[in-house]
Amino acid sequence: MSKPFKVIAMIPARYEASRFPGKLMQDLAGKPVIVRTYEAARSTQLFDEVYVVTDSKIIFSEIEKHGGQAIMSQKEHECGSDRIAEAVQDMNVDIVINVQGDEPFINKKALSQLLNVFETDKEKHIDLASLKVKLTTEQDIINPNHVKVITDLNNFALYFSRSAIPFHRAKEFDVDYFKHVGIYAFRKEALMAFYNLPMSPLEAAEKIECIRYLENGKTIKMVETQEVSIGIDTPEDLEKARLRFS
Repeated sequence: MSKPFKVIAMIPARYEASRFPGKLMQDLAGKPVIVRTYEAARSTQLFDEVYVVTDSKIIFSEIEKHGGQAIMSQKEHECGSDRIAEAVQDMNVDIVINVQGDEPFINKKALSQLLNVFETDKEKHIDLASLKVKLTTEQDIINPNHVKVITDLNNFALYFSRSAIPFHRAKEFDVDYFKHVGIYAFRKEALMAFYNLPMSPLEAAEKIECIRYLENGKTIKMVETQEVSIGIDTPEDLEKARLRFS
């Protein structure tokens, strides 16, 4: 793929995870989950470089052992964007894509959709791009683990919430609900601006980092997709992933 800009993938990787501690080092068909994710990102051939950025010496060593590129975080970070920003601040790069470390089944088509946003944004009006997928069941819509997003008529994000938004008061009108898929593509300058801004009260309350961008006037272009990766959040997810590999 010929790109008019330099694009890299950054995979933030914490060893601890509240729901499934150590999940990134769990075995998945002979290699740790984080190594499988790194290799999947490389195999898309969409990126000039792929890095894992981590606070864990265990993960760092494992990536290097398998011939990958890893960066050790120098500070403690509240979110993946901050971890990535520290790592890229001295890099010569235009677009940074945040790939989730627990998604070894990376979908090339969805990532390509994000990159296409910037290829057509000649005036650089877009600071970030991210993905959304339609929610179809009441259970998914009310689930606070699914971050919902509402957009304007041009598919720019207006707000993200763990609540079911919009509130469907007038039942004679149909509304759609969309889940935010946590894969971001940033212009480097937007990412660095985020890094230097304090966490907002809304971001802290919802535990949704992209709210900080909206509150500080950044534009987030949402791309609807049906191409969603499978994440590993629980031991049950890991078993499903092992079956898929086998």
